[in-house]
Amino acid sequence: MAVGLSAHPSAPPPGRRQVAGPDAATRTAAVIGAGWAGLAAAVGLVQAGLAVTVHEMAPVLGGRARSVARAGHAGDNGQHILIGAYRSTLALMRQVGVDPSSVLLRTPLALIGADGSGLRLPPGPAALGFARAVLGLRTWSLADRLALLRRCAAWAAAGFRCDPAWTVDRLCSGLPAAPRLELLEPLCVAALNTEAREASATVFLRVIRDALLGGRGCADLLLPRVPLGGLLPEAAARWLESHGARLRLRHRVQTLARHAGGWAVDGQAFDVVVLACTAAEAARLARPHAPEWSGLAAGLRHQSILTTYVRCDGARLPHHPMARLDGGPAQFAFDHGWLSGHPGLFALVASAADPWMAQGLEGAEAAMLRQAGDFLRTCAASGRPRLVHSVCERRATFACAAGLRRPPAAVAPGLWAAADFVAGPYPATLEGAVCSGEAAARAAAGLEIETR
Repeated sequence: MAVGLSAHPSAPPPGRRQVAGPDAATRTAAVIGAGWAGLAAAVGLVQAGLAVTVHEMAPVLGGRARSVARAGHAGDNGQHILIGAYRSTLALMRQVGVDPSSVLLRTPLALIGADGSGLRLPPGPAALGFARAVLGLRTWSLADRLALLRRCAAWAAAGFRCDPAWTVDRLCSGLPAAPRLELLEPLCVAALNTEAREASATVFLRVIRDALLGGRGCADLLLPRVPLGGLLPEAAARWLESHGARLRLRHRVQTLARHAGGWAVDGQAFDVVVLACTAAEAARLARPHAPEWSGLAAGLRHQSILTTYVRCDGARLPHHPMARLDGGPAQFAFDHGWLSGHPGLFALVASAADPWMAQGLEGAEAAMLRQAGDFLRTCAASGRPRLVHSVCERRATFACAAGLRRPPAAVAPGLWAAADFVAGPYPATLEGAVCSGEAAARAAAGLEIETR
């Protein structure tokens, strides 16, 4: 459940120059991977006039944000959220025929418990709303509230920049316990899927800056009302096929070789290739051609996210469809009675879940059920929660650690990478994936990169 903001295409790497490419209408492109980055890249390449083939090893599109069906429940591989600053994602949804307002519930940012206590931003400019919301937090002392606002003002005065080696713990040192434990550390884990003791303060500050200073509505929560396939992947597949693209599902690419000024994917020639697969798959395919890039991709450490669905008949979160939880393993709970029309169904999300998964899935599920029982008692639920099923994405995101070096988008001439792990200012998010895919498509369709 990572939260992040728009990434924007960067300038070409130092020591390289941009040269206009040949007529795009005569060119072919392969996109390897059909997660949100791959779909964004494929749509962008088709719009540029290239003949596109998409290769996906799974039977469904969407990558790590896809629809699944388990235990009679048509749901997702995990609970995802978007925020109002996801401009590229929302624009791509509209491009392929999805109306965001019909599939997403938009609410002002609320980081509240099941009892309704916590931070609620009012509608309007986010920075002013954040200050008003903090000052209105009567569960914190006045000293705690003023300390947080002073620290945020100091971050803003510094341009939301800090030493790249700082962790979020270092960034927040000296703050009182309440702001750290009830707001900043939960935000860090949700946004970066990495604990504050190792998470990058630079990336965390960028997320805060763009949410609070990105304009009206940027901090709003956008909660899916439909399975993830209905947000983008299914509509993108229809759009791509209607525009002549070829989709090859259940196909794991085995070989990537240089071929006559372009590339051969399992023996089929293409002018350009976009690697939009997992870091491990991209590293495997790129290794013979870009060993340094491959080493960076293969060296990324990953974090898991555990989502446990529970049912408690008659229960409902009274104040908001999302509730902040204390005590672990989950940081947030989502009420699908509010969201998807399934009363009594709740999704509990544990980001950075590796320590809990170390005891095995059964142990982690037992802890989730205990936590569900605790917060549902707060809601005056009469029954006990029952386990529906769990989904653990073992490699949900890269560990967004301080000082991390991520692989660049340019892999080799005519070979690009599009993924949330590609170098950029944001953590692993849907928006980061979409922006990376769009940037790779623009580069592959309109530019050749030549080394001086």
